[in-house]
Amino acid sequence: MPAFEQVPVTELPDDFTNEVDKVLLDIREPDEWRDGHIRGALHIPLGQVPERIDEIDPDAEVFVICRTSGRSFRMLEYFEHVGRDAVCVEGGMVAWEASGKPVETAE
Repeated sequence: MPAFEQVPVTELPDDFTNEVDKVLLDIREPDEWRDGHIRGALHIPLGQVPERIDEIDPDAEVFVICRTSGRSFRMLEYFEHVGRDAVCVEGGMVAWEASGKPVETAE
């Protein structure tokens, strides 16, 4: 597996709602999203990203999150293939929740 850049959850804002130059891309499935997500995250399940890539600001710093980082690495491989930059959120939502960062459950 290629070495992709990762960022610890502790270095990210708790809320991405007002971040104009950063996008947190949550690529988990809808049921995972409903169970808990980060405020202000952009939710596009992994399998839908190719058809919805235009929804992701190409000028923003993109952070990709899934449950534990496995799908995020697959997403980063895709981004590399299409010439986009992104960073993996190390440990995914498991690490986010373990660090005590806030999670929303309503859509």
